[in-house]
Amino acid sequence: MFLNTLTPKFYVALTGTSSLISGLILIFEWWYFRKYGTSFIEQVSVSHLRPLLGGVDTSSPSNTSASNGDADSSRQSVSECKVWRNPLNLFRGAEYNRYTWVTGREPLTYYDMNLSAQDHQTFFTCDSDHLRPADAIMQKAWRERNPQARITAAHEALDLEECATAYVLLAEEEATTIVEAEKLFKQALKVGEICYRRSQQLQHHGAQYEAQHRRDTNVLVYIKRRLAMCSRKLGRTREAIKMMRDLMKEFPLLSMFNIHENLLESLLELQNYADVQAVLAKYDDISLPKSATICYTAALLKARAVSDKFSPEAASRRGLSTAEMNAVEAIHRAVEFNPHVPKYLLEMKSLILPPEHILKRGDSEAIAYTFFHLQHWKRVEGALNLLHCTWEGTFRMIPYPLEKGHLFYPYPVCTETADRELLPTVFHEVSVYPKKELPFFILFTAGLCSFTAMLALLTHQFPELMGVFAKAFLSTLFAPLNFIMEKVESILPSSLWHQLTRI
Repeated sequence: MFLNTLTPKFYVALTGTSSLISGLILIFEWWYFRKYGTSFIEQVSVSHLRPLLGGVDTSSPSNTSASNGDADSSRQSVSECKVWRNPLNLFRGAEYNRYTWVTGREPLTYYDMNLSAQDHQTFFTCDSDHLRPADAIMQKAWRERNPQARITAAHEALDLEECATAYVLLAEEEATTIVEAEKLFKQALKVGEICYRRSQQLQHHGAQYEAQHRRDTNVLVYIKRRLAMCSRKLGRTREAIKMMRDLMKEFPLLSMFNIHENLLESLLELQNYADVQAVLAKYDDISLPKSATICYTAALLKARAVSDKFSPEAASRRGLSTAEMNAVEAIHRAVEFNPHVPKYLLEMKSLILPPEHILKRGDSEAIAYTFFHLQHWKRVEGALNLLHCTWEGTFRMIPYPLEKGHLFYPYPVCTETADRELLPTVFHEVSVYPKKELPFFILFTAGLCSFTAMLALLTHQFPELMGVFAKAFLSTLFAPLNFIMEKVESILPSSLWHQLTRI
């Protein structure tokens, strides 16, 4: 009777409402997945429903140790998601701005430039800057967001007196060529050396003088490093290498600038592989932080020994030799550290200008490394072929990279979010590892939404036919239950069945 009283309008309303609800769930699930990288329904199920249904005992020692392990891994993840200054960052006026003039695109994000402004305030200012008018102006200049206002402030500071940081700002942002930038850095070097020697003599006279000396040291190291990079860009590579070596000897404790990565790139340009190996022997140590430059340069040197004669067909027949095995293991190690690099080296993904800051193991580091080192891989005969044949084998060794690594810590989950802040996503598609698959609930709600919407449309267009179909479907659905009820009635005595129905 109930089924016979239902009208086609009821089916239209039912399926339309179901389609609307499932569509709203689908939209919310998709938005949540795009923003946080996980399904909201799955997260709620794991975080809230599983403890209620499963009853996890959080007081057990095993769970305590597991929670400690999770805490350690989370601390490691936080440390690995630290954003670092790009050792090979380009000049903003002579390179980044020229790209903007030609293409109309902004190669740097606001987040990246804001980090650079914080770096400049940390390295180039101190609490006693108000004692010197030029330094006081520059302290405000580094906080300015408008580039033209910063340049104007630097000129005002130079009108008052010679100021090393003012020359640095003009070299970085106003100079339109590397030659102009080098001239300004040389002027900054003269002033910076005078300030450094003066503050070196007074550094033990109090905390204020010590802060001044620390600031002057940072300024001097920065100027010398940028001068070495100017020499490298202008083709004076041997001169650049000498300047970098002298700088590393004079200030061995200032590892935050990662000058050894500039040195490695310059040595590779000269194809001085013996000196490259010597630098790697010092910095590719288990106790020191790794980088894509360290890992992939080590892989390049191992590949160089076998790549010119390597053939995948011959290797499959006779097996890998010891040298080939060492090269493949070095490539797997490098790919595990940063899995984004091979696609750029193999030109499967287009390059953009590197950002001023990078995230180790992230897409930003891969772009910065490949931008400067692709030419060195091409110069070694067969190196890219060996990389092409072997790099994907890394992923068989680490099927769950977010949970467990092979030679390194598990791959940090925060890289995608940080890279989207560092890279211009308007014209660059950020590389994501591991590739995220759509959660089951998004697929389920999408199917449910489509199915119910189709039912609503068919019911509206063919109400009588869909009514017959609905009755037939429900009859078929309840047929097993009716069959069981008939069997029960035939087996049980009629009097007993009568008493049960009354109950």
